Amino acid sequence: MPRFIIHHVTQYTYPEPVRDSANQVMLFPVKDENQEVQSQQLSITGEPIVEVYKDYYGNETGSFMNIAPHTSLRIDSTIAIVTKSRIFPPDDTAIEEQWDHLYQIRYVVSFIDFLKQESFLALGEVKKIADAGFYKSVSVYVAVQQLNEYVYQNFQYIKGITSVETTLDEIWKLRAGVCQDFAHILMVMLRLLGVPARYVSGYVCPLDNNLRGEGATHAWVEAYIPFYGWLGLDPTNNCIVNDRHVRLAIGRNFSDCSPVKGTYKGTAKQTLEVGVSVSEDGLVAKQVAAVLMPQVITVKMNEDGTINNSYRKHIEMMQQQQQ
Repeated sequence: MPRFIIHHVTQYTYPEPVRDSANQVMLFPVKDENQEVQSQQLSITGEPIVEVYKDYYGNETGSFMNIAPHTSLRIDSTIAIVTKSRIFPPDDTAIEEQWDHLYQIRYVVSFIDFLKQESFLALGEVKKIADAGFYKSVSVYVAVQQLNEYVYQNFQYIKGITSVETTLDEIWKLRAGVCQDFAHILMVMLRLLGVPARYVSGYVCPLDNNLRGEGATHAWVEAYIPFYGWLGLDPTNNCIVNDRHVRLAIGRNFSDCSPVKGTYKGTAKQTLEVGVSVSEDGLVAKQVAAVLMPQVITVKMNEDGTINNSYRKHIEMMQQQQQ
């Protein structure tokens, strides 16, 4: 059972004081039979009160305000966590029974959100690929692994080519991106086959440089396997998720799992720096840059003097983007 120390820093700086900063953080690891959170320290500039609650999908979520004028905001999370190996599906149920089970649960409330398909122009083209050689010809367990491998083999891992605003059509045309792009494409394919699929935000903890996605929060997919439950699939690394992935949150897509997002009143420019480091058993196993290269963010000012700087809509999303 590996034990990891994960240090995640998000820092905003502003050329002039800003105020009324309202923020949401999803930096609290899932606590279940596969993850034991031993400790967590969350330090925020100004030491605001963080209200922690469970969202619709059961994710532990924090919200806080920083009303006073400030020129920087630093959110610093350090986690000590033990992960455990997962037991994978035995895959001994008849193929027809597995697919029939998925058909039977398509209107069950707990699965509806994870079957809802986002419409985009290339959907028909994606469906042809998803259908070919997969649907009902192999078990669900085998099909999801084949699709996971398809995304890994046919999409290039290139940082900076996309942002969280990049559409599915653009990702499909580029055939490139980072982990959140790989995850979104895999979810489309799984849902086209009637397999419930949900987006997972978290961290990947590489060993001997054999996993992509370090230096930021990572993203992958969980597919529902009949008579088993949710199985993690990482198309960025072509693997089934096990004890080297740490789960933070799940949702329908990236927007449900944003690690940090917020708004403020003040200057229309800000600089954002983000970094993640991981150590294992007290020794540095994979150390990434403490901060990424900063970028100046220009945000359009609203008529009332407020700033429309939501996490989804601006360049800060590229810095927080899951890798």
